[in-house]
Amino acid sequence: MTKARRRLLITAAAGTVLTLAAALAVMAMRDAMVFFYSPTMVAENPPEPGQRVRVGGLVVAGTVERPSSGGANFTVTDGNAEIRILFAGSLPDLFREGQGIVAEGAFDEEFRFTAANVLAKHDETYMPPEVARALRDSGYWQNGEAAPSSSYGDSVQETGR
Repeated sequence: MTKARRRLLITAAAGTVLTLAAALAVMAMRDAMVFFYSPTMVAENPPEPGQRVRVGGLVVAGTVERPSSGGANFTVTDGNAEIRILFAGSLPDLFREGQGIVAEGAFDEEFRFTAANVLAKHDETYMPPEVARALRDSGYWQNGEAAPSSSYGDSVQETGR
């Protein structure tokens, strides 16, 4: 075997190994990715049942229920659509009606969203960029005001579709 042919075989083998490694990395990352959806996005193009997603918006006033079994059930909106969220855990201290939240969980076959985590904004000026953008796009914000920009700015890329 000539020296040139040996180099070609080594290069081809290395390329094959790198391609396989990249394919495995992409497959592993796909399982770890959690997409963000606004209520309008869910209404237009719902995620698959069981797929872990994040949904966010403002908690609709008068919709928070606290079952005797613990947790809370509440509705979030972006001004165009609403999602009912079932949560069995302990809500953050900053959770309240009219508050911007992000809930991570999954829809079931009957299109009920069960959250594993609920996150609330930490002060009056911060809102997750995805939620702020969804509210701004819908023209909806608390008391009819325009949605503020997030403290991270609009340069943050969204992870939604």
